[in-house]
Amino acid sequence: MNINVLRRSTACVMVASALILAGAPATASPGGEEVRIEQVEGNRYDMHVYSESMGREIPFQLIRPADTSVPRPTLYLLNGAGGGEDGANWLNQTKILDFLADKNVNVVIPAQGMFTYYTDWMREDPVVGIAKWETFLTQELPPMVDRALGTTGVNAIAGLSMAGTSVLDLAIQAPGLYRGVASYSGCAQTSDPVGQAYLRSVVEVMGETDARNMWGPYDGDEWARHDPTVNAEGLRGLSLYISNGNGLPGPHENPALARTPQAPPLHEQVVVGGVIEAATNVCTQRLAERLEELDIPATFHFRENGTHSWGYWEDELHRSWPQLAASLDLGN
Repeated sequence: MNINVLRRSTACVMVASALILAGAPATASPGGEEVRIEQVEGNRYDMHVYSESMGREIPFQLIRPADTSVPRPTLYLLNGAGGGEDGANWLNQTKILDFLADKNVNVVIPAQGMFTYYTDWMREDPVVGIAKWETFLTQELPPMVDRALGTTGVNAIAGLSMAGTSVLDLAIQAPGLYRGVASYSGCAQTSDPVGQAYLRSVVEVMGETDARNMWGPYDGDEWARHDPTVNAEGLRGLSLYISNGNGLPGPHENPALARTPQAPPLHEQVVVGGVIEAATNVCTQRLAERLEELDIPATFHFRENGTHSWGYWEDELHRSWPQLAASLDLGN
């Protein structure tokens, strides 16, 4: 069993433009080029963006619109706990390029951010280093992307697992930045015992570092300030799509299905993925109750089965697409 599999298992137990696109640089920053874009193949590009707050370039996977003759909106699509660094990412685990082939949207996928919850950490950490992801993703990145890609300035954000929590928090922390949010299998609680235990299992068990470097003491105010359920009023006015399975095996646990090289063994997907998804289901049910209490409209999809795994997240991206597209002022 490799170390990533071992960490996931242990955590489970604990939780029950054309020129630009040809590679021409955008505007320059004191650290060098602000944005570097290189075509990989077709509408798939690699992009590097300099972060002033973190003092380094951040890598991205970029998928360009089917038609770039006019400005297009942007979907920021986040990976899970591995931040895309571990091979478990949208490009490796899904057929996202095929799905987006006829979609007129810029899709920006961070390829870094492992175990960070895409938030601003209070202290430099020995594992994650200087992590100022909220500042970068909500303040630094969007205007640079808009300039480099010539976008409409209309944004949505989506993410899974760890980032299923992050996308809700980022939308609350940056009102007006996004029009739509899709959260797949996230735990929208960070300050109560259940939600905090889940988050700590990701950061401290899987990430092997101290979550107090992120938001300070466990009973401190920052944990509540970043709790989407506590701060759910901040989600009002957004187009919200939120989904979760119940942890039981479903169609993507069929042993006859082909599996990607980065996928965990099927038995781990069933057992570990089942327990994790059952845990996030508890969080998602509570968020649904909270939004109903506040009379905040949201689309919830609670599947009758499904583990914490990529087949279901790909399904949910497809299922949520009409709502995301509408929030982006797209017709498809």
